[in-house]
Amino acid sequence: MTDFRLAGLFAATAALALAGCGDNKTATTTSTEAAAPAAVPAAVSPPETATATTPVAPTLATSVSYAALTGDAARGETIFGQCRTCHVVEQGVNRIGPSLWGVVGRKAGSIEGFRYSAANRKSGLVWTEEQLFTYLEAPQKVLKGTYMAFAGLKKPQDRADVIAYLKTRA
Repeated sequence: MTDFRLAGLFAATAALALAGCGDNKTATTTSTEAAAPAAVPAAVSPPETATATTPVAPTLATSVSYAALTGDAARGETIFGQCRTCHVVEQGVNRIGPSLWGVVGRKAGSIEGFRYSAANRKSGLVWTEEQLFTYLEAPQKVLKGTYMAFAGLKKPQDRADVIAYLKTRA
């Protein structure tokens, strides 16, 4: 199979798999949208000249900070179900996305052998709780050029809960 056909197949598969990610308002796609490779920018590798961007502040109208929330790890495990299409929390197990075992405190793009975007590898980010809180709201806005096509978790409490769960997985 040619690389082009493989890329198209991957894009269509990823679009269907990711349709369940995020909250229902942003994840709904039509069958024509899911079939279009452009619907999944993560499936197409950006040129190696892509540059990492500086992390952005949360764009929440309510301006809820991570420090103001208490995460619930049990609830976070349930919410993490949206992430399981691409990620697992088992050490050394990568899927479409890298393993999230020990992600809290880890340098971005640092799992040996995993194919990260240039933006991720060169970002210089460390996945602190606060950085994850910002990133999980809108990954593409925080790290332009990331392969991660996830729309994000818009509710601050959902992000805090997922982070509480990820903290238990190390």
